[in-house]
Amino acid sequence: MLETSLKHQLLKLAAASIKYGLQHGSPIPVDPSEYPSPLQQPRASFVTLMIKQQLRGCIGSLEAYRPLVEDVVENAFAAAFRDPRFHPLQTQEYERLHYHISILTPPSPMQFQSEADLLAQLRPGIDGLILADLGRRGTFLPSVWESLPEPADFLRHLKLKAGFSPTYWSPSLTIQRYTVEDIE
Repeated sequence: MLETSLKHQLLKLAAASIKYGLQHGSPIPVDPSEYPSPLQQPRASFVTLMIKQQLRGCIGSLEAYRPLVEDVVENAFAAAFRDPRFHPLQTQEYERLHYHISILTPPSPMQFQSEADLLAQLRPGIDGLILADLGRRGTFLPSVWESLPEPADFLRHLKLKAGFSPTYWSPSLTIQRYTVEDIE
């Protein structure tokens, strides 16, 4: 768990990266060594942008491969300008943005014998899932439980996101579980 001051620092950096991106077309440059140790550690994060409670962009990393401070500024920029579901953020939208940062725990593989077994193991509101098979992959953050509170619905929609039919099942299907620390 990050201290409140570090959470505020990450939110400010996410906003600064997007503002910098509007002016320069790239994320704000950061030197991780200039930040407190917890922000220098490799961590995976997602940055979600909202305007009037409507999704405006969401991009993130599933694996920790760079310092958290760098991951957040890169993902904030990408959520604003590279999310393929939206046009790049416009200057007039900047002041209306609401930021949500999710810091992920390392994913752990789930063991299950059937879809019913998997569904029985899911923890609504807690688990983020990564579904993978046949070279395709999709994830839902734990916040998606708010709109899909039933485990069966959550799993069906995750299959669709990964490019499968909602009834898809295969012995080679893998599911990993993670939790998040939310920052708003």
